[in-house]
Amino acid sequence: MPSLHAPLSFNPAGIELDRSQGLTRQLYQALRQRVLDGRLASGTRLPATRDLATALSISRNSVVRAYDQLYAEGFIEGRVGDGTYVAQLPTSRDAPKKLSTKLSTGFSTGLSPALSTICRSSSPSDAEKVIHSAALERLESHHLPLPPTGPPRAFRVGVPAFDLFPFEVWAKLNAAFWRKPNLQQLCYGNPAGDERLRGLIAAYLRSSRGMQCTAEQIVITSGAQQAISLCAQLLVAPGDTVAIENPGYRAAGHAFAIAGAKLQGVALDSEGIDCTALNALTDCRLAYVTPSHQYPTGVVMSLARRLELLAWAERSGGWIIEDDYDGEYRYSGAPLAPLAALDRSGRVLYVGTFGKVAFPALRLGYLVLPQGSVQAFTRRRAVDVRHSEVSTQAVMAEFMAAGHFQRHIRRMRRAALSRRNALLAGWPADVPGMGSLPGVTAGLHLTVRVDSLAREQWLLAQAREAQVEITGLSSYWLPGSLTPADQRAGLVLGFAAVPEAAAAEALARLRTAWQVE
Repeated sequence: MPSLHAPLSFNPAGIELDRSQGLTRQLYQALRQRVLDGRLASGTRLPATRDLATALSISRNSVVRAYDQLYAEGFIEGRVGDGTYVAQLPTSRDAPKKLSTKLSTGFSTGLSPALSTICRSSSPSDAEKVIHSAALERLESHHLPLPPTGPPRAFRVGVPAFDLFPFEVWAKLNAAFWRKPNLQQLCYGNPAGDERLRGLIAAYLRSSRGMQCTAEQIVITSGAQQAISLCAQLLVAPGDTVAIENPGYRAAGHAFAIAGAKLQGVALDSEGIDCTALNALTDCRLAYVTPSHQYPTGVVMSLARRLELLAWAERSGGWIIEDDYDGEYRYSGAPLAPLAALDRSGRVLYVGTFGKVAFPALRLGYLVLPQGSVQAFTRRRAVDVRHSEVSTQAVMAEFMAAGHFQRHIRRMRRAALSRRNALLAGWPADVPGMGSLPGVTAGLHLTVRVDSLAREQWLLAQAREAQVEITGLSSYWLPGSLTPADQRAGLVLGFAAVPEAAAAEALARLRTAWQVE
């Protein structure tokens, strides 16, 4: 008689793989889906890689790579001497509810009056009526500092290695577009963006992020900031509570505040945003998060926390704005599956940008939206700007279609890794009052803790004297945060903006400025 406590076993029957496509990706997706929908329960023992490869008649390497990605994302775990098991994942405390992906015209889904009005409107002029008279006052009280301008310096945050961008290729594609433009493209276009570009973005997200999205769900924006601003305009009514990570991306907080939101900072731990604290906010139905690489702490949100966050949105009828600003930069394994790829209830609005893989001045981003909300966002965007500039969209579409985009991402990832290593190798050791550098597995920046606010300010002042650009961690916290001031102190350093030689020179100046032998 088998033991009552024997682990569940996995039967690979039903997994069908198309041998004309990537087997690793198919197997990874099949196993992940079975975990998410409960067919593979927590604690289920998985076959050894060799056994599963034999059962599916594929190479063992394909199975190993699929398992590696599932390990990285937290779906499975190894037990020393005892094999591979499905990880212990949280389950929803409430029975799953089938939610419509269509946006309500009332307020029961947590939508602002602005969105309800626009959903019913038939012209941009109707949308203009939703602008609140207090908007200018809020703009004055929530002034957003401009990002640094001029040539990139070490160690500017948020800047990729755009000195490596293939400008010659871009120039040729741009010239080809204007040499014989399609006259139809020179008329007023779709406010949602160039149809070909939207289709290519959807295909890229399906292959690189595992997102089951279509071109019809995508709205092109002028960078990620406009995408966040659109979310604020359509999902926030004056007085609404919006949860944001604290510390976090202050420019997103400004967008919500200008829309009239009451900002509620939510603390972070080693797994991401604190969902216990989020659940305690009874009047909150919108959360803004950066799960792939938290801005600015660098925490990567765990799978368990991602599922908790999705359960919160489903249970509360809330919305999650997922800002995947630098998700292409992961230095071990493939990028983690975003919240939008795990979402089954249409509660996640995904923000993406080309600025971190091309160059910031490109001002090209996008939103991936639940099906029922695309028309509202398209109409609202048309009020401010009819559509994004035509040639930039067309050239980016050709850049992607010809394979330049994927090659460039690989080049940028290698460059960022090399520049990260240069910073880690040359960083001044044993600076009084400063913690050690963290491990960096993703993104374009890192954060190092400092023991007091006074020490942070002194280090920053000396760095400025040495012509080195470093941002204080304290500047990313919401005003009035309850966390003691000294616990907010730290340094945030971008490592991709300049080549290794320029970084080495900046590090030498820092050692002198900080009086490190």
